[in-house]
Amino acid sequence: MLERAGTRERPVVASDVPGRLDRLQWSRFHWLVVFALGITWILDGLEVTLAGSVSGALKASPRLHLTDELVGAAASAYLAGAVLGALFFGWLTDKLGRKRLFFLTLGVYLLATAATACAPNFFCYALFRFATGAGIGGEYAAINSAIQELVPARYRGRTDLAINGSFWVGAALGSLGSSVLLTPGLLPPDIGWRCAFGIGAVIGLVVLLFRRMLPESPRWLLLHGRAEEAQEIVAAIERRARVHPDAPAVPTRLTLALRTNASNLMDLAVTLFRHYPRRAVLGLVLMSAQAFCYNAIFFTYALVLDRFFRVPPQGVGWYLLPFSVSNFIGPLALGWLFDRWGRKPMITATYGVTGVLLAVTALLFQSGALDAVSMTLAFSCVFFFASAAASSAYLTVSESFPVEVRALAIAVFYAFGTALGGIAAPWVFGSLIGTGDPAAIAGGYLFGAALMAIAAGVELWLGVAAERRSLEEVARPLSSV
Repeated sequence: MLERAGTRERPVVASDVPGRLDRLQWSRFHWLVVFALGITWILDGLEVTLAGSVSGALKASPRLHLTDELVGAAASAYLAGAVLGALFFGWLTDKLGRKRLFFLTLGVYLLATAATACAPNFFCYALFRFATGAGIGGEYAAINSAIQELVPARYRGRTDLAINGSFWVGAALGSLGSSVLLTPGLLPPDIGWRCAFGIGAVIGLVVLLFRRMLPESPRWLLLHGRAEEAQEIVAAIERRARVHPDAPAVPTRLTLALRTNASNLMDLAVTLFRHYPRRAVLGLVLMSAQAFCYNAIFFTYALVLDRFFRVPPQGVGWYLLPFSVSNFIGPLALGWLFDRWGRKPMITATYGVTGVLLAVTALLFQSGALDAVSMTLAFSCVFFFASAAASSAYLTVSESFPVEVRALAIAVFYAFGTALGGIAAPWVFGSLIGTGDPAAIAGGYLFGAALMAIAAGVELWLGVAAERRSLEEVARPLSSV
């Protein structure tokens, strides 16, 4: 239902679109959302894993001849691109809409990852990795916004965790693909790693077809004066998804004063520093802690296997595979508890348990008690919980702020969190690994464990009870009347 009022300069619209979306049962449409949008994390996992798995091949490449430090520097270039891409494309997502950015960011990724496979030297390789990261970073803002705005409130937590956890499906594909393509004698030394990077381009082309079937976010359309179009999209979704039996008979109505211009950094600043400063602190801490933990450890784990356990390049993927499986199972197994028990207890628990297990692993590694297999198993246990924790950070920042600045807020927190906790981490750990000193590596792991423990405490203090609540109830739109 739609009602209009107000003046010519500032029209007011009253709509039941958000309530109608939240009362739906899970349907084939929502599965399409999960597949077509969740592929972002699969692609990111693929890229990150390939970069780690082929590090030995990059060092052995007759064209590139990378050192441990240069491998870490290239990983940092990827993260730097992701940070800047998230900021730029996040702003465009709030300005131009979620759907347009689906195709733009995926197109940037496709071109950049294909170019990476053709890199003739380190400079070009690092530049193309930067561009690949920019595409993936832009995807985070557009995709997280759309997922939050299309999925019913009662399923939002488990869906977001499962989609973010699909990063590790990509990681598994990267592990298997690199192991096969780097098999000695199968391909020339400088061709196997290039073919590995081509996997992402092939997957991305397929996903472009599925994204054509997704509509624009009705919530975004409503805020930008396209209320009739939003109504038509919701009606089409309702024909595909039945109303949940426990849903209220009359959905909650939302009254908005339509904006005449796009949201900007001033709107975001007012949101973060005036309306929700506690949530801003919480989001930054959660994102920074998980970014350091993941980017420091996972980007450089192949180097650890090579330097300390003498695992050959073609065998690295098999060690990353169980690591990836554990990371994927964690959010799937724990996700429903974020909707059932609540955000605060589950985020606190996953961050806290991760910190403890990572500290134990660091001490065992320093003492020499671990080999390649046992260390992989130890990290698999750590990241069963860490994966759910990291996914919950994205869940927190994507549902805690108003719809007008949602994509930009996601981008800012991803950018600053990754910048503070992630960009330098691969380079620093690459340098630590280059020393060959287990105590230095263990010290880095202990630092990551401390960050996760601190984040658990901050969540316990500032956490938001967003479970089973509509987005408009969690964070009132800036345009609401």
